[in-house]
Amino acid sequence: MCPTGFPYPCHGSAADNIQMDPQAFNSNSRLRASDADRDRAASVLNAALAEGRLTAEEHSERLDSIYTAKTQAELVPLLEDLPAVSGGTSPVPAGGAAGRPGRRGSRIVAIFGGASRKGAWRVPAASSVVTVFGGADIDLRDAILPGPEIIIRAVAVFGGMSITVPPEMRVVDSGVAVFGGRDVSGSTAESERPDSPVLRLEGACVFGGIDVKHKQRKIKSR
Repeated sequence: MCPTGFPYPCHGSAADNIQMDPQAFNSNSRLRASDADRDRAASVLNAALAEGRLTAEEHSERLDSIYTAKTQAELVPLLEDLPAVSGGTSPVPAGGAAGRPGRRGSRIVAIFGGASRKGAWRVPAASSVVTVFGGADIDLRDAILPGPEIIIRAVAVFGGMSITVPPEMRVVDSGVAVFGGRDVSGSTAESERPDSPVLRLEGACVFGGIDVKHKQRKIKSR
């Protein structure tokens, strides 16, 4: 059992799976920070926490500052005392990779608390869900999707996250686990169809867990 108390297997995963150079941002830059910039900066903090370079309290404070930063210059002091990870990469443009939805979207943050999205809520093409000593419950069964594919970048640090998807949704998990667990249910007969909607799950678990399950929609009474 993981240190958080969540019943997820503690898979080992090298921190060098997280690609980011803390020195990639210019301390004098007034360029507005993108969602991708903030997410990559957060990945540096996650690796530093796993390596013991930051305490849980320091990580929580810096993570909160990262997600409220408006410019790249504001990200620099939060990362300048941390080493580069895997040689680093330059920030990804907000438009994302060719052929994929843009990175701009909503952000759900639960720090020492909880967050929930259920029912007929509108899901952006790309969104971020961050839990730090907290939890999040995301239900996509009755959600209104923007298209055939959505991206959720999920970061769980000493926290947990539950994502419920309908039987016809295909889940592609490319995230990493550092002293944490990722439990993603297998494909269903409906999700194997070529026209099935796709959830691309990204992000990282650091002493936390993410649980993704297929469930039938609830039968609504008259």
